[in-house]
Amino acid sequence: MRSRARATAALTCCAAALSVTAACGHSHNKPAAAPSTPPVTSPTSTPGGSPSDVSPLTGLPGPAGKVLAVKIDNIVYARPQTGLAAADVVYAIEVEGGLSRFLAVYDANHLPAGGKIGPVRSARESDLPILEQYGKVDFAYSGALSVFLPVLASADIFNTSPDQDAAAYSRDDSRIAPYNEYLNPTKVLADFPNTAAAKDIGFRFGAAPAGGVPTATATARRPSASFTFTWDAGKGEYLIDLDGKTASSTDGGPLGAPTIVLQKVAETTSPRGFHDVPDQLSPYAPTVGSGQAEVLRDGDSYAGTWSRPNDASPTSFTFNGQPMPFHPGQVWIVLTPQ
Repeated sequence: MRSRARATAALTCCAAALSVTAACGHSHNKPAAAPSTPPVTSPTSTPGGSPSDVSPLTGLPGPAGKVLAVKIDNIVYARPQTGLAAADVVYAIEVEGGLSRFLAVYDANHLPAGGKIGPVRSARESDLPILEQYGKVDFAYSGALSVFLPVLASADIFNTSPDQDAAAYSRDDSRIAPYNEYLNPTKVLADFPNTAAAKDIGFRFGAAPAGGVPTATATARRPSASFTFTWDAGKGEYLIDLDGKTASSTDGGPLGAPTIVLQKVAETTSPRGFHDVPDQLSPYAPTVGSGQAEVLRDGDSYAGTWSRPNDASPTSFTFNGQPMPFHPGQVWIVLTPQ
């Protein structure tokens, strides 16, 4: 699925329910369904550093590179996206109208082979608290509400929108605007080189614990979108459908990931009173606090919890009172209403 080699072989929220259908069954390119050696594990069970030869974002071998976060559109006109399969972590976040967008986090050591990510779209309030746990990182987005721009300017990020680095962006004339703006990640990282390196944000990687419930599919349905995750034992990952159709990227083929996290949050509206649509407050997904979380891996689901005390804290995921290990590889985090 991902362009870089691997060592081991959205959902948008309005007032909608999450349903999980269980059935028997047991990539970041791609984890084996049954590896012959134990998966890479995190060095500690509490937030802290990670060894230089293991990614803290994926649990795969390799030194931690600098971080680039990109806001990517997920409306039907934006599909198939480009470069999404190469991300280390993909967040699916609600935007106006019951739609969703992605916040994709990349390690500079393994960017998309084609040197292109997109379509890039505008930033939202929910993005900033998520990025706080990564440190001061490059954040690429197409623009934002005028009232949100001062907030972005003062945030603990490197703003790398076209306003700051126009040469890093281009338009694809084969697509209609505004769903045709793409980022050159190498260019923006060269222009903003002080972005923080990937660090421990709370993920733990290792063998699956006992107690999982066999789960062939899990579907998050919203008024204007749906995500379905279907276990593929041969590929060792959950394949992703968007609105009932196979999700794919132009450069990585069908999308799938070995770990899917359905993180249940106290969905609300803009704490600053922002409106993306007249007379309708923008949705906001808080990622500081605590709540329930469903982790899908190796064909099983694990009903646990998540916790993040403050903006600067990493997010911990637990199952039966212990850290919940993810399968090494790409991680998708779907923010859903609790």
